[in-house]
Amino acid sequence: MADEARNGASDRDTPATQPDARANTLDPDSQRTIRERVTQLAFGGDPLRFDDFVRVLSEATPAGVDVILRGSAVTGHKFGSDEPFDADGPGTSDLDVTFVGGDTVMLFREFHIPGIHSAPLSEAHPFASPALSPLRKRLSAMTRRAVNLQATTSLVQYLRDVVMDQPYLVLLKKPKADDAEIANTSQDE
Repeated sequence: MADEARNGASDRDTPATQPDARANTLDPDSQRTIRERVTQLAFGGDPLRFDDFVRVLSEATPAGVDVILRGSAVTGHKFGSDEPFDADGPGTSDLDVTFVGGDTVMLFREFHIPGIHSAPLSEAHPFASPALSPLRKRLSAMTRRAVNLQATTSLVQYLRDVVMDQPYLVLLKKPKADDAEIANTSQDE
């Protein structure tokens, strides 16, 4: 008997369409569920590939910046449709990485909102951030799919989260250099 029939699930009851797909995004259980979904969909179920992706991002991310993943890898389907992630075959859906806070928005030349919310460095905007092009190429090669890089301010991310209810996965949080020094000093005492 097929798993779908045994579990009473249909093709439409993928992890992305289950009730937790849009649950409180910052809840630890929601983050774990989203991380599992992303690992399965975008990294072939291999947590080591996911960890390597996050490590490369961490190495390239300055202090005081959070990095999140949003889009179809998080929800399991394309925005505004029920078309599943990678519906056109392996590697056909992209990954949407956003740098939040810090000065990363200054690395961009193209904006949706000038100076506070960049256009993504992507196929549609290949010159949006020449400084981040090598990182985008490396991440795309690692994942065997397009990786789009974008930067925004904490305010815009807050609005996207709270007002627009857009789910996301926190990939990493880098404390500000001053905060990291304070934390290290207090640990030494």
